[in-house]
Amino acid sequence: MELPLVVGVDGSDSSLEAVDWAADEAAHHGLPVRLVHGFLWERYERRLPSIGTDSPSGVIMAENIAASCAERVRLRHPELKVSSEVLPEDAVSVLLHAGPESFALVTGSRGRGEVAGMLLGSVSLAVAARAVCPVVVVRGGKRNRQGSLGRVVIGVGDSTVSPAAVGFAFQEAEKRGCELHAVRAWRRPAHEQEDGDDTAGVHEERASTLLTDALRTPVREHPQVDVHRQVVEGPAHTVLLDASADADLIVAGELRRHGHFGLQLGRVAHALLHHAECPVAVVPQRA
Repeated sequence: MELPLVVGVDGSDSSLEAVDWAADEAAHHGLPVRLVHGFLWERYERRLPSIGTDSPSGVIMAENIAASCAERVRLRHPELKVSSEVLPEDAVSVLLHAGPESFALVTGSRGRGEVAGMLLGSVSLAVAARAVCPVVVVRGGKRNRQGSLGRVVIGVGDSTVSPAAVGFAFQEAEKRGCELHAVRAWRRPAHEQEDGDDTAGVHEERASTLLTDALRTPVREHPQVDVHRQVVEGPAHTVLLDASADADLIVAGELRRHGHFGLQLGRVAHALLHHAECPVAVVPQRA
């Protein structure tokens, strides 16, 4: 059975953008779409559930949100299998519980009621930092979200973090029929800069070797993907943010340590989730 693409919906404009992106993504992969809305209505009503036959107004609204999002997917891609459900949990718990049986989790960059000026919604951040499957936060301009630029970007980091992310990026590029832009950032240590040592070439060559090593197996497994390699001097998060402007999707790996229950999100992924100009996929790598 194919794992579904699970989308968190709440009726906000941002979640509708996520629904549209997920529908297109599911069409690329031939996946079913599962729309979930986590709603603990009794918390907001401040009373216990009624034993009567009438549903509370909050439940009706939640069901309408889920149903309308399902219809939105069907209108966009009639061939897709779509399901929707309202679950009596908070949004983060709903998505995290769905993660182990999902191809990926998809969220908008903000939810309903987020404070004006917030860079990223709390639900999206918590899910991206804790999920055991890939998480895509849909953000950026319309051209980036619609896949009009024909480019997937992968930030290639250390070998302990990157393998799952690199594989995910190659799969995305293959399914979309677009090029893959693989980027490795490098920097000289501060003491070398201060001493005036001309060692830039050494560090650049090492970065190029690490990039080649990381891509060797996936290039062999996906020979039809057009891969562009680039090593760039500078902080990784700055280099990748610049690359996101011309991308349909940017992919970052994130290490997941067994038994660690807090947020597990590094500086690069955190920066991309808050500032990237295109959708961001955070792909966990088991330690």
